[in-house]
Amino acid sequence: MGVAPGVDVVVIGAGQAGLSAAYFLRRAGLEFVVLDANPGPGGAWRHRWPSLRLGRVHGIHDLPGLALPSADPTRPASEVVADYFADYEREFDIPVLRPVAVRAVREAGADLVVEADGAVWTTRAVVNATGTWDKPFWPHYPGRFDGRQLHTAGYRGPEEFEGKRVVVVGGGTSAVQALIEIAEVAAETTWVTRRPPVWHEGPFTSEHGRAAVARVDEAVRAGKVPASVVSVTGLGLTPEVLAAQRQGTLTRHPMFERLVPGGVAWADGRVVEADTILWATGFRHALDHLAPLALRTHGGGIVMDGTRVVADPRVHLVGYGPSASTIGATRAGRAAATELRTLLHPTPAHVGS
Repeated sequence: MGVAPGVDVVVIGAGQAGLSAAYFLRRAGLEFVVLDANPGPGGAWRHRWPSLRLGRVHGIHDLPGLALPSADPTRPASEVVADYFADYEREFDIPVLRPVAVRAVREAGADLVVEADGAVWTTRAVVNATGTWDKPFWPHYPGRFDGRQLHTAGYRGPEEFEGKRVVVVGGGTSAVQALIEIAEVAAETTWVTRRPPVWHEGPFTSEHGRAAVARVDEAVRAGKVPASVVSVTGLGLTPEVLAAQRQGTLTRHPMFERLVPGGVAWADGRVVEADTILWATGFRHALDHLAPLALRTHGGGIVMDGTRVVADPRVHLVGYGPSASTIGATRAGRAAATELRTLLHPTPAHVGS
C-alpha cells in the first residue's frame, strides 16, 4: 500500500459540498487533496435517473466563483451537472483523485490517516463530503413479496414499469417525481407513506429556508440524526403536482403492515396486488469510514458545532445536517475552510466569498 505525501486537509467527496470546500481551502492557502469514489465528476448527480430533466429540478445552486451556465431544460440533470462540475474542477485546478474509495479514517497521533484501496494519506484534518447516495435506506417489513423490489437509487425511468402494477413507498420529492412519471405508463399505481404528506403552498422563500436550516442545525448540535429535508420543508405544490392531484395520482395511503407474495397488506385485511415495489425511502449519511474515530453518540448522531465535529475539531462534515442542500453546501465549505485555517495555521486570515 502506497503512502502519499502529507497534506493539511483531505477532502472526501467531490460533490457540491466537497468542491465548495476545496474552493475555499485554496483561498485559505491550505494544502489539500480531494478523494472521490466516482469514476468521473458530478457527485451524486451523475447517478440521477435520465428522465429527471433539468427543468424539473427544484434548483441547483451555483458553486462559488463560477455560475452554472444556462442549459436546455430538457437535458438530463445528471449530464448538465456532471459537465458543470467537470468545468469547475478544471477552472480552479482542483486536485481530485478518482476513483478513490476511502475505507477508513484513523488516529495517528496529532494527525489522521486516510486509508483507501492501494494508498494512504496522512493529514492534519479531514473535510468529509460523502453525502448519502451510497447508503440507500431499505426499511424492513415482515412477509415475502415475489415481485420486483428496487430503491430509487436504482430507478432509471418509467419505461420499465409500462403495464405494471406499482406500489411507491415514501413521502419525499423523489417519490412524488417517480410516481407522477410511472403513473403515465403503469397499469396501476399506489402511493404509501408512513405519515401524511405536508404540502407547501406558494413560493419557497429565503425565510422558509432559514427556518428549515435552523431546525436541522438545532438537532445536530444536540447530536441527533439529521431529519430529511422534506420533513422540515414540506413538498412543493408545483403545477405538475397539482395536475397529478386532480388526476388522483397522488392519493396517499397509510403504510401497509406486511408484504404478501402478490403485493402488500394492511392490518384490516386489505391487500393491493403489485408487480413492483419502489422504495423511495431515502438515504442515510455515508459515514462508515469515520467509525474508527468513534464520533457518534449512543443515538447514532454526531454532535456538531456548525461544520465542526465537537468530539474532534480536526474533522468537519459538509453536506451533513443543515448543509445538506445545494445552497447550504457552499456556506458549509466556506465555514469549514475558515475554521481549519485558524486551527492549522493560527494567524489572522480571511477566507473570501
